[in-house]
Amino acid sequence: MEGVTTPEFSHKDRRDIYDYVERHGAMEPAKVREALGLEPHAFGHHVAVLRRDRVLEERNGKLRVAFEGGAEEEYRTADVSFTIRQAREEDLTGLVGAIRQAIGGGEYVRAETVADVVDNEGVLLRHNEIESRIFFVATVDNEVVGWVHLKHIDLDKLRHTGQLTVGVLEEYRGHGIGSHLLERGVEWAAKQGFETIENALPATNERAIEFLKSRGFEVDAIREDHYKLNGTYVDEVLMKKSLDRD
Repeated sequence: MEGVTTPEFSHKDRRDIYDYVERHGAMEPAKVREALGLEPHAFGHHVAVLRRDRVLEERNGKLRVAFEGGAEEEYRTADVSFTIRQAREEDLTGLVGAIRQAIGGGEYVRAETVADVVDNEGVLLRHNEIESRIFFVATVDNEVVGWVHLKHIDLDKLRHTGQLTVGVLEEYRGHGIGSHLLERGVEWAAKQGFETIENALPATNERAIEFLKSRGFEVDAIREDHYKLNGTYVDEVLMKKSLDRD
């Protein structure tokens, strides 16, 4: 499946299989078949077509939505070695925990919302007629220590723009992990044909705002008193980056 193009289906059963996996996350094929009440031979045929068309993929014995997120990348610094890769459904718990730990002080409301939505839905990756979302993670010893998240709204007036969040656990900052995550997310968005990506932060999160400015983001607008943090009204800073598309 190329980018965030909405998949199309020539058979109702294929749409039903895809929709079930998209709603529930990585699933064993037998459980999907049983849930939909499909005959084994027909189910196998439909799954083979969905895999051929790169709509679904099967990895570690489970069917998954097929996003082309690129290869794993290994990095080493003097103090830490880390991997950046596309997130998998198995990362959900660790990723939600990392987001909540990283935002600790409550100064990254959008990321907090992302964590709440993913935790509530119990599904990491989404790709349907309304929206798509993908995560890339940084891991150290297979533990999630950072993330970049991109969300795409599949509506004509918003199709050109992606929403982004990015963050790293406090103890792993200063090693370039955030920069590599952001670069990976920006590169992926550009390949999907996004024209811009945007982020939104409380004005009190000065460190994150300066980080994004140093990497090509500009302040697009300020919404006064948009948040109320610990009883105090705080402005929201809307930031945007224009992309060079392939």
